Amino acid sequence: MPRPIAVHISTSALRHNLSKVQSTLQQQAQPLQRATPKVWAVIKANAYGHGIEPAVNGFDLADGLAMLDLAEIIQCRTLGWEKPLMLLEGFFSAEDLRLIDQHKITTVIHSQHQIDWLIQMASQLQHPVSVMAKLNTGMNRLGFAPDEFVNAFAQLQQLQQQGVIGELGKMTHFARADDDPSITYQQLQCFNQHTADLPGPISVCNSAGTLTASLQQHLTAQYDQWVRPGVCLYGSSPFAGVSAHELGLQPAQTLSAQIISVRNITAHQGVGYGHSFISPSPMRLGVVACGYADGYPRHAPSGTPVVVHGQRTQLVGRVSMDMLMVDLSSIPEAQVGSHVVLWGQNGPSVDEVAVAAGSIGYELLCAVAARVPRTVVE
Repeated sequence: MPRPIAVHISTSALRHNLSKVQSTLQQQAQPLQRATPKVWAVIKANAYGHGIEPAVNGFDLADGLAMLDLAEIIQCRTLGWEKPLMLLEGFFSAEDLRLIDQHKITTVIHSQHQIDWLIQMASQLQHPVSVMAKLNTGMNRLGFAPDEFVNAFAQLQQLQQQGVIGELGKMTHFARADDDPSITYQQLQCFNQHTADLPGPISVCNSAGTLTASLQQHLTAQYDQWVRPGVCLYGSSPFAGVSAHELGLQPAQTLSAQIISVRNITAHQGVGYGHSFISPSPMRLGVVACGYADGYPRHAPSGTPVVVHGQRTQLVGRVSMDMLMVDLSSIPEAQVGSHVVLWGQNGPSVDEVAVAAGSIGYELLCAVAARVPRTVVE
């Protein structure tokens, strides 16, 4: 039989999480008497490790899909997605515009060289290109500086008048929407100041911004707004102090394995490489068919939560390439073949494991290795 480890992807959980986001947006918009924002479901990095095809199916009621990779965008079109698609980092060469044109893709433009490429290729495009111009409001990663934005937008408007560009909107990205509202409000103030008089749709909210109702009150009253939720759609919380369960989200990815060996040890015995864990008393240990080569974080310490045979226990010792050890002392019924949930449905949340390992849920979801058998379930 194959090695007993698997990752299960739930399209119903993806669908549920999107519905939860959409209902939250509707509730936020009603008291402000604004239209409910549209949703770009972000599926970058192979849909945060969940797979493009499950994401296309699970997010079928989203208004659009957003990602980084042209190959993934083309895959979405091949799978039958006919609604908008957006390249979050824009295009990386002038030649990319041929595929953008062919597949009718919305592209972010964040720098002058992209405008220059668009001008260079204008005569060879068959359709007007939809564009979101990106303003750097404090993330300091991508986007035009505030003192450059008006001129860049004017260039894009000129191309729009020439029929090279179709819809033209504005966007930014929050640096600390998950932990510091004051910084986010400063970014919003900058965005409003430099875009309020410019036409077109806007997009500013990531997962944390989307789920923070008070941010909507600080936006300029534009009715054509798009949000860009990412990690929350996969059942992970964007907030350190609020769990995904509290937000009404469901885990879409479950990493599970089985116990492949059981042993009893006496007190004061070292466990695993480096003996980073010493048994404080006699213990019963289980070896699980999962290690860092499967995507489980090597730096997860002893005490990281695990569920074995439906009961919560903990990791002990250092994670190996293909195995890890868990404490079975309080689970006498656990044996070789017992089911282990590393994170996901009926197990610890991916955020719990990430916090224990000094990481974030995003990284763990994306890091599950290709060698782990994958099953998509409804």
